[in-house]
Amino acid sequence: MPELPEVETIVRDIRPSLIGRRFTSARLSHDDVLRGVTRRSLLRGLSGARVTDVTRRAKHAVIHTDRGTRFVVQPGMTGSLMVHRKPLKRDEQAYAVLRLPLDRGGELVYRDVRRLGTLLLLDDRGWKEYDDALGPEPLDADFSPEVLSRSFRGTKQYVKKALMDQGVVVGVGNIYANEALFAARIDPSRPANSLTDAEVRLLHREIQRILKAAIASNGTTFRDYRTGTGESGNFQLELMVYEREGEPCRNCGTLLAGTHEIDARITVFCWRCQGRLTV
Repeated sequence: MPELPEVETIVRDIRPSLIGRRFTSARLSHDDVLRGVTRRSLLRGLSGARVTDVTRRAKHAVIHTDRGTRFVVQPGMTGSLMVHRKPLKRDEQAYAVLRLPLDRGGELVYRDVRRLGTLLLLDDRGWKEYDDALGPEPLDADFSPEVLSRSFRGTKQYVKKALMDQGVVVGVGNIYANEALFAARIDPSRPANSLTDAEVRLLHREIQRILKAAIASNGTTFRDYRTGTGESGNFQLELMVYEREGEPCRNCGTLLAGTHEIDARITVFCWRCQGRLTV
């Protein structure tokens, strides 16, 4: 699933083409991507709406409209959100789940091969409830090591699992949790509440450093993720552990190990640099 850097890249790419523009109509091919909104309400709510802002919250692209609503897109594993300036070619029309033609030309298109993403349309009250359930943004100025430490203090979850809990800190998924824990030399199977203050400070620093570096590289592409302009990301070239199980550690040369025991997803680690797993 696209994580914070990927969605931030998409938002930065599409924002200049959307602010101030109006959706002249709306076409939806499948209902199974909708959450908490009907087809009729979504299409009626978007058709004729003017975009006032485009932001990111957690792993969601948020399109603000002049109707006081927020159109929220979580791309999921195979979703993409792009502004096309020319009529769609036949291959571009494939898997186009939602099409939103724009005044003065162009079209915002949400494509999703396996329809694993979600679309929501929320009023102010709905957005507040949705937003309140999410944790802090890791790149915000007020996200301090102390904030992270307080979140960890109340849980015995494995630290990797806690990092991916969107109520603890948003936007960090499997890729960047693996990378941050390796960079901080922390065993991903340690209970989160067992980390020392010094370890939390180091982990906090590495989370921010890696997320910023990934944004600068337009995110990570292995298979489906594309930027808001249709390009691949480049951060996969800089990954230290993710997708490198069985390859030599770039720090010490030890073969990287992998396990699904922590959260049923692949956790890749160096037992020498990070210590042996306790699971």
